[in-house]
Formats: sequence, structure tokens, C-alpha cells
Amino acid sequence: MASEASFAFVQFEFGFALGPADGRYLTQPVTEGGSRLVIVLRTLGAPQRRLLGRRRPRAVQRVDPEPVPTSRASVIGAEPFESNDAADEWLGKLRADEDALRPAVERAAGDLNRVIRVHRAVAADPYARDVSPDGALTVRVGYGRGEQVADGRFAVAYEVPRRDPRRRRVERLSPQEHLAAVLAGREEVLACEEIVLRARADIEAGRSREAALQARIALECVLSELAGRLPGEALAELAGDRETVSAAGNAALEADPPEHLEPAVEAAVGRMEAAIRRHRLSPPGEASAR
Repeated sequence: MASEASFAFVQFEFGFALGPADGRYLTQPVTEGGSRLVIVLRTLGAPQRRLLGRRRPRAVQRVDPEPVPTSRASVIGAEPFESNDAADEWLGKLRADEDALRPAVERAAGDLNRVIRVHRAVAADPYARDVSPDGALTVRVGYGRGEQVADGRFAVAYEVPRRDPRRRRVERLSPQEHLAAVLAGREEVLACEEIVLRARADIEAGRSREAALQARIALECVLSELAGRLPGEALAELAGDRETVSAAGNAALEADPPEHLEPAVEAAVGRMEAAIRRHRLSPPGEASAR
């Protein structure tokens, strides 16, 4: 990156280790019309290495909070602005238009998740998880000189406000009620709930092939586990997705499914999610008693 040129960036900070080693990662565009990016990972505030790897347990008299790593990830455009005026104009438009700001932040999170996904596969690390802007300690959008931005600094930046977490009271309380019911043994967590979540995560990350494969398994699991727990018409609607989801899943065994099937897979996953919500919105214990 040229030292005097200015580059756009979206910067995240998370209160946990991301997985990939610190460093700079140059990514090539994955879609036509995309652009190259430089993704810079830095770990801040990590525990001292001399405290790690102790061989024997040691007695403790008091418990103090343990230092935790903070990860900073900067997603930087590889192409510089023509001038600082152009950079100011770009940033000003984002700051003034939330409909443009949010997608820009979410795209940057998707680009970061691409690095994490590759790390997860090549390092055989199943616990390296995807991230989302809502899970970040802070999100910044701005611009700065090449080396400046790569070092986590900037010329101009704004912190992105958190989304309003307010939801209907029933939506806030229901998960807690069901959590208590599951832990008390009055309910169970269904396998389909976890598999549908994985399908949704793949969709949100743009992993169409994995989403199609997960959706095929998820649909059969939903139909099996929710049989007798949902009305017949709801199950029939889900069964109506079998042909399309199976076609997408079969295609995904070889490559990305055809583009025209991707919206159908997402719609099917949405119906699965709605069916699970309907099941979960029953009073705790009632669903498992049916």
C-alpha cells in the first residue's frame, strides 16, 4: 500500500481470539466486480506467555479476573482513493445513510469470515467461529494512509452505533423460559434446531454450497422431529420444499448450486426457522408433551 494514499477500512474489535494468526492477508475478489482487500489481524491485551503452559495446578487464595485477548480486525480496500476529498465524500455518504452503512459493515464482516472459514478448514479448528457486527465490542468505519491503517490507526473514522436490541417482551423472555425448561429436563433441544442454525449461518456468509447441503439435512430433520408437534398443514408446507432443496443439495455435492435455486433454499430455511419458532413459542413443557 502506498504510504501517502488513503484507503477505506472497516475495523472490528472482538473480546476473543478469532483463530487465524496475526498478520496481513491479501484476498482476491470472489465475485465478478468485487475488489481486492487487505485484512489485518492483531491481538491486543493477550495473557502473558510466561503464565501459559504451567505443568502443575497451583493453589490460589483469591480469584482475580483473568486478562482476555482482544482481537482487532481491519478490512481495508486495496485500491486507494483518488484524493482526500474523495475519501471524505465516501465516508460522509456512509455516515449520513444507514441504509448504505449497514450493508458496508456486513460485507466487511463477511470478508473477515472468509478468512476465518479458510483457517477453520486448513487448521482443522472447529471452534473458530464466524463473527457478526452485532457481536463486536466496537465497529469503526473510516480511512487513512496505508501503513497507518495497517497498524490499526486512521486519519478519520466514526464508530458505528449498535443496533437497537429492543424486542417484544415475549421474544426476550421465551428463550430464557425454554432454557430453564431444557436444563430442568422438561424439554429437549432438537437436532434440527442446531442444523437449521448452521444452514442460516452459511446463507448469511454467502456459502451457497454449504447452505444447500445443510438445508437438505435440516429439512428432513425438521420433518421428522416436528411430526406430531405442528399442525398437518405446516408440515405439508415444509414437505413441499423437498424437491427444490434436494435438487440444490444434489448439485452442491459437485459445485455451487445453480443461482436460481439459491433463493429457494433461503426461503425453505426461513420456513424451517418459522416452524421451529412456532414450536418454541408454545409454553415450556407443552411442546414436548404433545
